[in-house]
Amino acid sequence: MKVFFLSESPIDAAVLARDLAHTGAGACVTFEGRVRDRNAGRAVCGLAYQAYAALAEAEGARIVAEAMQQFPIVDVRCIHRVGALEIGDLAVWVGVSAAHRDAAFAACRYLIDEIKQRVPIWKKESYVDGESGWLHPDNSPVQSEVGG
Repeated sequence: MKVFFLSESPIDAAVLARDLAHTGAGACVTFEGRVRDRNAGRAVCGLAYQAYAALAEAEGARIVAEAMQQFPIVDVRCIHRVGALEIGDLAVWVGVSAAHRDAAFAACRYLIDEIKQRVPIWKKESYVDGESGWLHPDNSPVQSEVGG
């Protein structure tokens, strides 16, 4: 079963969380990353994510496999949006079920940190002043564009 996906459609967190329910899991930890209205002191009006899907999904699957080896977890789901998103939209969702909460929390943190660092997904922010710019995963600017 595929546990890391890219999606052009809105993320349904409730459905994903239900998929993590297992009789052996006493804990389920989720992370929701949403589009915010400010970044680095600038007013943001939206953003777009782009990815080379095959490479992004392969790296995401590797990260999930690493988490499954490092932590005693029962199940995992990770989904990242691509395409245009508005303020407040859910951009990334990570869920982990485990027998105990410590493993679920640690694995969830590991997954989101590694996804943000390693999966080749590029973010272009659009600003209220009409400029836009591509950002590195650490949110530092790569290039700004006027009017676009």
